[in-house]
Amino acid sequence: MRFAPTDLSGVLIIEPDVHRDARGFFLETYHATKYHDAGLFVPFVQDNQSSSVRNTLRGLHLQLRKPQGKLVRVVEGEIWDVAVDLRCGSPTFGRWNAVILSADNFKQLYVPPGCAHGFCVLSHHAQIEYKCTALYDPCDEVGIAHNDPVLAIPWPVQQPLLSERDKRNISFSAFIDLLSDFNTSVDVAEPAVGIRANL
Repeated sequence: MRFAPTDLSGVLIIEPDVHRDARGFFLETYHATKYHDAGLFVPFVQDNQSSSVRNTLRGLHLQLRKPQGKLVRVVEGEIWDVAVDLRCGSPTFGRWNAVILSADNFKQLYVPPGCAHGFCVLSHHAQIEYKCTALYDPCDEVGIAHNDPVLAIPWPVQQPLLSERDKRNISFSAFIDLLSDFNTSVDVAEPAVGIRANL
């Protein structure tokens, strides 16, 4: 099992060992000791599964008062998965990282608490499973517009299918204003916006 760091501290790409033979394959999708040895000392308290058709785009989502870490993997199809660093005081605040997760490559993405998460579906259909370090709280969730010009994430879909809620997601600048309610010290004038993709 390999844990690859990214340019965003704490955001990891995980490649499990897949054992194949004529019958099929077997892998460990989570092993507490191995993940702890890699620095993931996190309790997972909720497992989620979603099913989406091609061009679906979900995100960008995070919780403020009860931030969630997410361990994301795909069990059917292929997605372009994105983490955006929105941790106050982080040197990479406003930067994002992307990776292709698929049922064929078995890769996982760990998105730590304080980062926003989103994905779009590249295949005809995709099923995503993810473990969370905190329970979902709809009253605490914030959505940031996927097409915000400051973040400038080049989503590989031309006409994304969005939920009604995600169509109303706020801008990145409005999110920074929102953070002022939490007594943060984010440098509003110079967010460290950048691009990094691990494909």
